[in-house]
Amino acid sequence: MTVLDAEQRAYVAHVRALATDRLLPLVKAGAEGRVNRPLLAEMGAHGLLRGLFGGAPADPPEDAAAMQLCLLRETIAGVSAEAETALALQGLGSYPILQSGRPETVERWLPGVVRGTTVAAFALTEPAAGSDAAALELRADRDGAGWRLTGEKVWISNAPEADVYTVFARTRQGAGSRGVTAFAVAGDAPGLTGEHLDLLAPHPIGRLVFDGVRVEPADVLGDVDAGFRVAMRTLDLFRPSVGAFAVGMARAALDATLDHVSTRRAYGGTLADQQAVGHTLADLATQWEAARLLVYRAAAAYDSGAPRSEITKAAAMAKLFATEAAQRIVDGCVQLHGARALQRGHLLEHLYRDVRAPRIYEGASEVQRSIIARELFEERNSA
Repeated sequence: MTVLDAEQRAYVAHVRALATDRLLPLVKAGAEGRVNRPLLAEMGAHGLLRGLFGGAPADPPEDAAAMQLCLLRETIAGVSAEAETALALQGLGSYPILQSGRPETVERWLPGVVRGTTVAAFALTEPAAGSDAAALELRADRDGAGWRLTGEKVWISNAPEADVYTVFARTRQGAGSRGVTAFAVAGDAPGLTGEHLDLLAPHPIGRLVFDGVRVEPADVLGDVDAGFRVAMRTLDLFRPSVGAFAVGMARAALDATLDHVSTRRAYGGTLADQQAVGHTLADLATQWEAARLLVYRAAAAYDSGAPRSEITKAAAMAKLFATEAAQRIVDGCVQLHGARALQRGHLLEHLYRDVRAPRIYEGASEVQRSIIARELFEERNSA
């Protein structure tokens, strides 16, 4: 897919207007590194959170869930990275519940998520299990019909403030990814505590400690010992949209830089008159367009029901290329702005901090390369 149709363009314009007029003031009023509940409630009031699951203010087709999510994240990121992050975390934390939860579990949590009154979080990473998610150590020990969760999670977005966590725990020792189960865990569950952590970018994130936290059979997402599949299905949907987030930030950086070089005078003319500046921007814009097309291709593969291997490879390519390209683009735009872009509060200063994390979370760039290589060899061997 290379060009948006009229309905998609109208949707993008609608979302951009909402982000600019309704979300941005709430972002500026919020506290850095903390969950912005008024912002989420505003997103819910305007139907933006429905776009995480294939719905939106304009009620787009449900079979365009991935593309709609990418357009939503790309557009909001072009206005505010903080607003985009708040929206995306709601989806990442709650999609496993929608995808694999029992009807009563979905009904308990999803209406509040869509309204923006229930804060969700995705709790996968542990102190000794980051990129190697199959090495999870958080224990789920049998206790009658249910389980008791014991251990830690770290670098969990929206922790420790979330109202519900999708938690991945080990229910079978020595089984790698085949012994992990996903659970929906209430944020106020007895035995669950946590603390905030500070990141380079303003982002709500923290550490969780599970001290015999009780979960019931109804809290299981999917099947027992099959939680890794729940995680991977979620990441197949959200990885291309991480690329969309990066594309949106890169677009904001390019727009600001085009304005800057068109007015900044140096050596008897504007910076835009210098061939070196023009060529630099041409290269950055080409990388941006390539990233955008890879993101749209991955979304189209997901929405068309392509084979799982194709979806996984396309998602990994989109996240890898778009996040790496966005960092190069933002860095190049900072260089063209000069010192003013490093001043605290400047748009480029914000973007320079915000653009780094997507190369790590939801699978670091090195993990994406491994996924792509694995799929390439599997394709070759099955041909």
